[in-house]
Amino acid sequence: MRPSPVFLGILALTVAGGAMAAFGDINTVFVRDRDPLLIAGVVIFVAAGWVASLSLHEFGHAMVAYRGGDYSVAHKGYLTLDVRKYTDPVLSIILPLVFLIIGGIPLPGGAVWINRGALRSRGTSSWVSLAGPLSNLAVGAALALVVALVPMAGGLVIAMSYLALLQIVTFLLNILPIPGLDGWGAIEPYLPPQARELGARVRPWAPIILFALLWFFRPANNALWDGSYAIFNAFGGYVDGARIGFSVFQFWN
Repeated sequence: MRPSPVFLGILALTVAGGAMAAFGDINTVFVRDRDPLLIAGVVIFVAAGWVASLSLHEFGHAMVAYRGGDYSVAHKGYLTLDVRKYTDPVLSIILPLVFLIIGGIPLPGGAVWINRGALRSRGTSSWVSLAGPLSNLAVGAALALVVALVPMAGGLVIAMSYLALLQIVTFLLNILPIPGLDGWGAIEPYLPPQARELGARVRPWAPIILFALLWFFRPANNALWDGSYAIFNAFGGYVDGARIGFSVFQFWN
């Protein structure tokens, strides 16, 4: 269960991005020529922090599965927080990062293969699915709390606030009861066989349809972000800071 050097390296990169953002000129966020150090810091902090949160998300699944009876996750390396164990380099890291940078929508990227038959109960199976998005919710709440309570430089505030908001968005997306997402995994053990069979058939396509809907259907996109901001605000998150962080992260707009 020791964190892998890869995970520690991602954390170090996140810290480096945070330091760059902290030393960047926050006064340039509302002008055309923003400080390159600020932009680079926000982008690195958010992108690396998101990859780290992906590792925590999948670790959450694996840890609950391990405690629930599936000891194979330890042999697969899922308890090491090594993002390489959870991912396909293109489909799980590169493509989601591209979507994140272009549209600000954090695609669920990783995957752990759980032996559901080894789990002790249907309830355990549901908690295995919920553990991932709940870890995102916890990370988002923790980041929002740090911003609210710890004095820090403005560049780091906006970077941390935007990353916190992304954790809330990831939580909301993943708990949707759609095949291929964790919300479906939470209710699947209680569904009749016909529903589970239908879910298995549409699982490869349902998330793609969802993200196409979010991309092209403005009301759905607005509902996602409005709900995310509402939860973020309830946690005491710095809403204006998150919005500024989003604008700096998408520096080409």
